[in-house]
This record gives sequence, C-alpha cells and structure tokens, in this order.
Amino acid sequence: MQVLCCQIDTAWEDKQATHRQVDALLEDRSIEPGSLIVLPEMFDTGFSLRIERTAEDDRALSQRFLSQLAQRCEAFVVGGIVMPVCNPDPSGLPSHRGRNEAVVYGPDGALLGRYAKFHPFSFAQEDKHIEPGSELYLFSWRNLQVAPLVCYDLRFPEVFRAVIRQGAGLCVVIANWPQTREDHWWTLLRARAIENQAFVVGVNRCGRDPNHAYGGRSCVVSPRGEILAEAGRYPCVLSANINADEVDQYRNQFPALNDMRKEFFPVER
Repeated sequence: MQVLCCQIDTAWEDKQATHRQVDALLEDRSIEPGSLIVLPEMFDTGFSLRIERTAEDDRALSQRFLSQLAQRCEAFVVGGIVMPVCNPDPSGLPSHRGRNEAVVYGPDGALLGRYAKFHPFSFAQEDKHIEPGSELYLFSWRNLQVAPLVCYDLRFPEVFRAVIRQGAGLCVVIANWPQTREDHWWTLLRARAIENQAFVVGVNRCGRDPNHAYGGRSCVVSPRGEILAEAGRYPCVLSANINADEVDQYRNQFPALNDMRKEFFPVER
C-alpha cells in the first residue's frame, strides 16, 4: 500500500499557483492505483487567516483540483482547505469565518468526507477566525481505517485515542508546522504512533510565508515508532509502502491497548 506525501512550498494565498506546483511534483511519479496521496493543511493558500481570501467560494477551485487529482491518479487524496461558515458569530468576531478542514476524495473523484480541525491554534489567533470542528471522521483505505487530523491536533493525544477507539489503524496529520518547533513535530508524531500502535503519516509544508519558515520533515511512522520514510526541508514527494497487517500483528503481539481505561474516552461512532 503506497502513501505519497506531497511536501510543498505553498504559494501564499494563490490557489492556482499552488495547484500547478502539486501537478509538477506528481507529473513524473509512478503512482499505484488505490494509493493514498496526502497534501498539507491549507495546502492551497498557506496558513493565512484572511478567510475572505483562503475560503472556498462558488468556484470551489481547490475542491475541484483535489477531485480531479484523485480521479486522474486513481488514488485516495487528503488535502487541507478552508470552508466558509455561513452564519457569522454575532459576538464581535470577524465576519469572515471558516473551518480548517481535511477533505478526502476517492479514486473516482467523489468526496468521501471531511474533518474540521478540533483545535484551532489560539497562540496564532486562529480561534478568532476558524470555528472548531466537533465530529471525528474515518474512511476506509484498502484494509485500514484512516483518521485525518490537522496540525495543532497533534498536541492533544485524547483525539488520537478517540479515533483509535473507533478503529483507526492509520492517522494522517496535515500541517503548517513552523520550523521553530520542528523538534516537537518529530517527537509528537512518533509518540502518537507508539502510544496508539498505529501508522502515523505527517505531511508538513516547507519554505516560507510572510510570517514563518517551515522545515518540512514530513514522515511516515510505523506502529512500533520506526521511521519508514522522512523528507528534508525542500519540496518533494515522499513515498512509503506500508503493510496494513502490521497494525493487528503488533497489537496482538504487544496488546497494550487492551489496558486502556475506556471510560476516559467515551467517544462513540
């Protein structure tokens, strides 16, 4: 089972330029039908809080791009976009608000589902512009249940426990994770894989925006915490082959999850 992580230097608030970059990166890649292609959080615009510029409008440029990419490559595609919120909060918050989402498309180009970031990054004022999500989402990829999560969610192990309880064997974390805290990125991805005995795929952007530098370092981690593939600091397509059976094999060999106190994680599907 092939995972392809598209680590890009997103064109700031320029969706079409970023789409062209993704196409160029994938143009000469050999992609197995049924593969999983993952792009970063807010892949199309970067981490801009100008929702009037980042949110999808009636043209649905980025949603159409992701759908067409999935269909063209006969692959599952996960990518981060901002969706507008139709009912502005009357409490004095900005009129332009949105949801920071991971959207998933199947090989036929159909939308499979979407997950809205549970934890807007208040340290950067994201919570003033982005409404938090309230529902987990899993989709089936071959023999695995996959849970998409977004950036700052990585710091909250309880949301990972919740999707593990719902059957996830692979967690996909899409991000705009700044270089200043890249050691946290690396450490937390491995920790989430180890404690949940699950594959974790972390896809970060690289390059710069007007506010931050991004170190990339996208990676694929095994249920044992082993690094299966790692990217550097530059745009690339990181590829890894994973064996879905490894999740159950390792959980049966070392059944630590059987000792989880389930009353602390009462999320039901």
